[in-house]
Amino acid sequence: MSESITYVGMDVHKQSVNVAVLFPGKEGAVEWQVANEPGALRRMVRKVVREGAGEVRFCYEAGVCGYSLQRQIEAAGKAVSCVVVAPSLIPRKPGERIKTDRRDARKLAELLRAGLLTEVCPPTPEDEAVRDLVRAREDAKQDLTRCRHRLGKLLLRRGLVFTGGKRAWTEAHRRWLRSLSFEHAADQAVFDDSLLAIEQLEERLGMFDSRLAGIAQLEPYSKPVGWLRCFRGIDTVTAVSLIAELYDFRRFDSPRALMAYLGLVPSEFSSANSTHRGGITKTGNSHVRRLLVEASWHYRHRPSIRSLRKRREGQPAAVIAIADRAQQRLNQRYRRLSERRMATPKIVVAVARELAGFLWAAMNHAA
Repeated sequence: MSESITYVGMDVHKQSVNVAVLFPGKEGAVEWQVANEPGALRRMVRKVVREGAGEVRFCYEAGVCGYSLQRQIEAAGKAVSCVVVAPSLIPRKPGERIKTDRRDARKLAELLRAGLLTEVCPPTPEDEAVRDLVRAREDAKQDLTRCRHRLGKLLLRRGLVFTGGKRAWTEAHRRWLRSLSFEHAADQAVFDDSLLAIEQLEERLGMFDSRLAGIAQLEPYSKPVGWLRCFRGIDTVTAVSLIAELYDFRRFDSPRALMAYLGLVPSEFSSANSTHRGGITKTGNSHVRRLLVEASWHYRHRPSIRSLRKRREGQPAAVIAIADRAQQRLNQRYRRLSERRMATPKIVVAVARELAGFLWAAMNHAA
C-alpha cells in the first residue's frame, strides 16, 4: 500500500514554503520552493497529484503559521491529506550539525514515509476561534496583573501604602487610590495613566467573560461545560477554556495519556538498575496545565457542596458522583502530602495530576 503513496514534507515560513516530494518507485526527493500564498499552494498540490500516483500525504511542523495551510492543501485535492506534526517529537540525530530549510523539508518527508512522526490533533475553525478568545482573555488578565503591579510599586517608591484593609483592589482600596494626589505633575501623569490602563483592562476582561459565558450556553459547549462545572474549582470560564484547549477529552485513550499530554507526569532518567525521577515534564498544553493547577488549590479545603449545589442542578448523576469522589480523594491526598511536609506547590501539582484523571473519567462517562 505504501508503495503507491506520495509523501511530501514542507518547511513552512511566513513568505515561502520549501517542498520535498518522495514519489513512489523513485530514489531521492524532488525539491523546490513556492510562495506561501493560496494560488501558489493550489498549483503546487495539483503538480504533486499530477506527477504522483494514488494517495498524496503532506506534512509540516506545528508553528506560528497555524492550521490554515493544512486546510488549504486538503481543500485543493480529493486524494490529498495533510498532517501537522509535533516539532518536539520529531526524531533528531545527535551528530547533525547542519540545518537548512531544504534539509528540514526532506527530513519530514522521509520520517513521514517511515511512520515516525506524531500528529497534532487540529481544531476546527470554530474551536480555534473560541480558543483564540480564551487566550485573548488570558493575555488581558496577565496585562491587568502587570499594570496593577506597576502602580503598586510606584506608590511604594513614593512611600504610599494602603492600610485600610488586608487586600488590594477592594472598594476601600479603590477609594483610597482616587483620593491620592501628587506634588509633581510627572508623578500625577504616571499615576493617572496607570489607573486608566487598569480600568480599561478590567472592562476588557469583563467583556471577555461575558462572551465566554454566552458561548457556554451554545452547542456543542453547553453540555460539557455543565459537566465540568460540577467539579470544585471549575466554573464557566475555566470550563470553556478547558474545552477550547482540549477539544475532546475522548481523544485520549486513558487518564494517564491526558496527564502525560499536559506535562503533569514526573520526568525520568533510568538506565540499568538506576532510576531517577525529577520534576514534571511540562510538555504539551501549558494553558490547560495552569488552569488545572489553579483549580487544584481549592482541594486544600474540606469537601463541601455548598457552592456547587446550584451548578449541579440538572446534571448527570454519574458526573456528580465522580466529582464528589474527586473532592474526597484529592482533599485526602493534599492532607497526606502536607503531613509529610512536602512543599505546597508540589502538593498542588500532584493534586492537579489526579484532577486531570477525574475530569477524563467524567467526560468519558457522561459522553
